Amino acid sequence: MYMKKKLLFIMPGLGAGGGERSLVTLLSQIDYEKYDVDLFLFKHDGIFMKALPEEVNVLKHRDDYLAFTQPFIDSLKILFNASKFRLLFNRILFSLRNQYRKGSAVTEQSAWQYLSMSMDKLQTKYDAAIGFLEKTSIYYCIDKVDAVKKIGWIHNDYDKLGMDVGFDGKYFKQLDEIVTVSKECEHVLKKRFPEQVHKISTIHNIVSPKLIKKLSRITNNDLYNRKAGECILLSIGRLHPQKGFDIAVEACARLIAYGKAVRWFIIGEGEEREQLRKTIRKHNVEGQMILLGLKDNPYPYIEQCDIYVQPSRFEGKSIAVDEAKILCKPIVITNFSTARDQIQNGINGTIAPMNAIDLASAISDLIGNRDKVNELCFRLSNETLGTEEEIDKLYKLVGG
Repeated sequence: MYMKKKLLFIMPGLGAGGGERSLVTLLSQIDYEKYDVDLFLFKHDGIFMKALPEEVNVLKHRDDYLAFTQPFIDSLKILFNASKFRLLFNRILFSLRNQYRKGSAVTEQSAWQYLSMSMDKLQTKYDAAIGFLEKTSIYYCIDKVDAVKKIGWIHNDYDKLGMDVGFDGKYFKQLDEIVTVSKECEHVLKKRFPEQVHKISTIHNIVSPKLIKKLSRITNNDLYNRKAGECILLSIGRLHPQKGFDIAVEACARLIAYGKAVRWFIIGEGEEREQLRKTIRKHNVEGQMILLGLKDNPYPYIEQCDIYVQPSRFEGKSIAVDEAKILCKPIVITNFSTARDQIQNGINGTIAPMNAIDLASAISDLIGNRDKVNELCFRLSNETLGTEEEIDKLYKLVGG
């Protein structure tokens, strides 16, 4: 009788983001006749929770962790009433640490020692445990899991993350495999961690053209209430400085100044929403730059846009760009370090310098240039863009 292998995936949550979407797609491709899958989430919420395959077992948190992660005052009250004084002390240190350089990668790294105090080691032994995102997912995999093989997944250009290399190096030494999402990201990791070269490899994000095309045609409604003669631009991503949406706002203002009839929509949510709203007001493009928030199914929006734009400052490998390629949209991206892993400039899309002037110029060159747009779309339609076979690389790593 065939014994199923037992896998554990670890992820901060399933909110909107490329890594989260990548995980859900990967889980949808796993052969559950051969693998049992547990999923540990730090937060049991997010837009992709309902997209999890029913075969995935989401692990419950213990009470100490739930108390520790409550708002600060509530957490202190709960821990004090439960006489968990050591944990209470660590909760105070955790809060103080998070106030230092709030939101930075280094802060999240150093705060792990306090957060981890609220967590017990998992009792189940796994054939393989996968920390599916940099930082806490990998630290949890090392410190709190018993597994025959441990794998860490890096979804970005490591050099752009602002990490403490020494801190990560101690954890990376304990991993059996380090996976990243593009050859450029692999090159960066090997340069940064030369002693780990033998365990670093690339598994591309899994995208399914059949599923994406099906979901893109789920509605016939005009999602943009399109006006005659206007060009609809679309970007997707977390509202975070990494994604360069502030550059997009200024580029939008320049397109309006050039006399282009455009509206630019952004699908996503994040901590930069209010700042972006201020930037939009500053450039007087409230009617042309629209924040749509999160969308369960972004594919009809990609299908109905005229040009897809990714104005990021850095990426590992943008899933949204791959999805726009599958739907044969004209694409403009900025020249982040991994851009050429996805786009051949002038062949199947445009790579613009990372500033508002050049981004606006690249978009302007496509607006109304039907011959150029048709040429780009035709080349995309002849590319082989599905990556479902990447799941076989994971099977090989976990010993399947």
